[in-house]
Amino acid sequence: MAGSAKHEPSGRGVHPVVAGTLARCPRCGSGSLFRNGLMLKENCSNCGLDYAFIDTGDGPAVFAILILGFVVLGGALYVEFSYEPPVWVHVVLWGLLTPLLAFALLRFLKAILIALQWTNKAEEGRLAKD
Repeated sequence: MAGSAKHEPSGRGVHPVVAGTLARCPRCGSGSLFRNGLMLKENCSNCGLDYAFIDTGDGPAVFAILILGFVVLGGALYVEFSYEPPVWVHVVLWGLLTPLLAFALLRFLKAILIALQWTNKAEEGRLAKD
């Protein structure tokens, strides 16, 4: 079902990449995951999915640190060796750009991990069924 935003490999919900990219509910694809930036809502405003199952832990932060470190350091080195600006240019440029990139990347990564967690029914491991 190429091109279908509602397609999902297990036949349930929205494709995790689509839901994560748009920061939408992994089940219906309509309700927003977040309120006020990175704060999760309690449930989906469209289908009512309870977001209590969500536990992304430190995963989004770890990925963001690795990705941002590569991008920001690479950008700073490129700017330094290509243009040789004064130090204050680096402070202003990277001091403003880094938090903006971190916010956008954390929101994206957190939403992707939430969608993948729901799609794959990931949960804490147990030795026996409760």
